[in-house]
Amino acid sequence: MYLCNMNIQPIAIFRSPFPSKFGIPRQSGIVGELRGRVEFLPAYAQSDALRGLQQYDYVWLIWGFSENVEAEKHPTVRPPLLGGNERVGVWATRSPFRPNNLGLSSVRIAKVDFDPPGIEVLGADLMDGTPVYDIKPYLPYVDAHPEARGGFTDNHAWKQLDVVMPLAVRQFFTAEELKVLEQILSLDPRPHYHDDSRQYGMPFGEYDIRFHVTDGVLTVDNCVKL
Repeated sequence: MYLCNMNIQPIAIFRSPFPSKFGIPRQSGIVGELRGRVEFLPAYAQSDALRGLQQYDYVWLIWGFSENVEAEKHPTVRPPLLGGNERVGVWATRSPFRPNNLGLSSVRIAKVDFDPPGIEVLGADLMDGTPVYDIKPYLPYVDAHPEARGGFTDNHAWKQLDVVMPLAVRQFFTAEELKVLEQILSLDPRPHYHDDSRQYGMPFGEYDIRFHVTDGVLTVDNCVKL
């Protein structure tokens, strides 16, 4: 048996309004207008490498769960969609707690920049500062399988919350940011083993969004500049 040990290095860093893991959508594409940017590291900041990418609508990002490198890994995990109570095999999930800490996300291209080289994308589920190891174009004729089974996700839908956000908080954000923020909050950013009315804080851009949840309604209490 021939084993190839790879020493891979980041080609880019991802820029996102999420400085921490808390609140990040649990899958790419769930919050379709969430804006982010792939910023290439100096050694890979070559406009020629982007030639032709503007002809695609989506790309795959291969990236690293950089916050989980030292975390203990197990053959089974507890998916949040199952309430964090049921264990399934790690290969049957997209858990961040994986042996090689690699993530895969399909994101929509908003803009390809050549000077300086970079890619503005929509719908990513990456934290700010996440290392990106590779980028591949999304090919609908081989990558899209709408008839495919989705395992436990076929029978479990995310329960969305109603969101109440006062004008005193809304004034700090643009219309686009408000739309994205409300979508993120409606997905209930709390850990799924928490179901209480305590106040939580979710860093988003320059602000910490303080909120609580009662009877299926998420109420934003205030926001504090970080």
